[in-house]
Amino acid sequence: MTTHTTTTPPASALIPMPASAARIVTTAGAAVTLAGTFLAWTWTDQFPGDLTVTGYPGGLQVLTLIGAALTLLLTLSGYGIRGLDWLTPGGTNSPVRLLALGTFGTTAYTIGAITYDLGGVVNLEPGAWVSGIGSLIAVIAAHGLPADQPLPDTGNPDSAWQRFRNGLAAPSARRAKPLPAWAEILIIAITFGIGLYVFAYGVDTDYTELFIGFLITAAFAFTALNRAGLISRITALTSKHRNITLTAALVAAVCFPFTQQKEEYALIGANILIFATVALGLNVVVGLAGLLDLGYVAFLGVGAYAAALVSGSTMSAIGVEFPFWAAVLTGAGASLIFGVLIGAPTLRLRGDYLAIVTLGFGEIFRLTVNNLNGNSGPDLTNGSQGIPSIPDLNLFGIDFGLKHDIGGFTLGRSANYYLLMLVFTAVVVLVFRRSGESRIGRAWVAIREDETAATAMGINAFRLKLLAFALGATLAGLAGTVQSHVNYTVTPEQYQFAGSVPPNSAFLLAAVILGGMGTLSGPLVGAALLYLIPAKLQFMQDYQLFLFGIALILLMRLRPEGLVADRRKQLEFHETDQLDVPEPRKSDDVDAGIAKAGA
Repeated sequence: MTTHTTTTPPASALIPMPASAARIVTTAGAAVTLAGTFLAWTWTDQFPGDLTVTGYPGGLQVLTLIGAALTLLLTLSGYGIRGLDWLTPGGTNSPVRLLALGTFGTTAYTIGAITYDLGGVVNLEPGAWVSGIGSLIAVIAAHGLPADQPLPDTGNPDSAWQRFRNGLAAPSARRAKPLPAWAEILIIAITFGIGLYVFAYGVDTDYTELFIGFLITAAFAFTALNRAGLISRITALTSKHRNITLTAALVAAVCFPFTQQKEEYALIGANILIFATVALGLNVVVGLAGLLDLGYVAFLGVGAYAAALVSGSTMSAIGVEFPFWAAVLTGAGASLIFGVLIGAPTLRLRGDYLAIVTLGFGEIFRLTVNNLNGNSGPDLTNGSQGIPSIPDLNLFGIDFGLKHDIGGFTLGRSANYYLLMLVFTAVVVLVFRRSGESRIGRAWVAIREDETAATAMGINAFRLKLLAFALGATLAGLAGTVQSHVNYTVTPEQYQFAGSVPPNSAFLLAAVILGGMGTLSGPLVGAALLYLIPAKLQFMQDYQLFLFGIALILLMRLRPEGLVADRRKQLEFHETDQLDVPEPRKSDDVDAGIAKAGA
């Protein structure tokens, strides 16, 4: 009997060189890069970060040091050193290549920034040259390591671009050995502790050059750890211990304001929570029910205006002051009513038609509150001037406008509102999680996938879509009540479809898509990135929409399921990632019969 065997192409490297030599040179390059961070990179302290000190890395040198250290650790893990093999349960060489690229990118950016800011390469000290050359050597040698996966049969496998892309790919992580429950919980706690430190470091960056270097290092490091299989193993642990994960995330979020010394950075955290909470509410509408809402920011405005009118502001046309709990109910109730009124006549539409109607509602809301100024309409919202002078909250005898000392830490106004908004975010997370896992949540998903089939199975699509629309509007209204107090004022220009200052409908939708539609943590991650990056990079304010458009195009091309995707989306967009179905195994009797028939 003739047997046929299938051979796979060899895992060729981009640069032809012996694997052992490539690993040695990569190790040496990473070590040289690390050593260079302890030398001075420039002679003057006019460049931010003070890179003139020998023996004590600072500023961008620290980021290069971290990248070089991670590159060194993962390269040594490829030798099979005992105690380091847990670092690469998935890919072995692709994480090294990514980290080497990230380290070289950060180092090259720093050298370029020093040259540009100080006026020439003459301002570079030996440390910059040592780290720059070392990181370049590490990048070149890392591409001489064999690929973790064989070249695919599609396309042109001999092209340099195909080998480069294949060199950055990695197989799935091996199944982890079972650990005691306390060890798994400890790993989750340590992971969130590291995440808090990284996020706080990014928010606390004092100058643009350091933040750009942070973005480069963090992006390549996260991708490398994902290729190494560590992220998938941590994800498996968090999925196994969901309640522990949510508790750890809440504790890390509570600790954030205690890590910030400046009021402006705590304010960034408060606004991120507002943005993330509204994005999570939009995720109910778009991610679960599949309803494209382009005017969602109007519900945030309804809640903010309703709370501002009953806040006791001197410019309020109503002239009443409700307790905060009553103002919250007023804002959420007003958004709920508007959600039902807008959704009832429009949710029988689908697709683009629904999107156009919701876009019109968002613009109608903005124009209406802009005209309720006593001239074009009743004097209710003070027109384009908005409702200013919204007083700070006073809950349980705590004045949110004053500083408070807690355990030796001083929390200012922004930190107070951050902690208050965190309570609202936790409530919204609980509502989203419970609704998504309920029968209603499963019905929403069925409607999203195929409304006609869901209706044929007995699901009342209109009623459930209206429920999703009303719930999303209510959650946005909750966030709006806090936003009005954080910003002191509400104006019509804050609630546009697209603008340079989030939140607006376009950025909210981008946060949901970027993070991952239908997931719990996806919109939180997407909102944090979309708010933090523009807040730290003020020079790109005039080009935000252009840059975010490019980012979305790249995301749709490279990772259409979003940064945090569920299993359903991964299988939908990456069908080739599914496990091949094994051929049915024939018994010995069948093989014997085939042999006799062949004879």
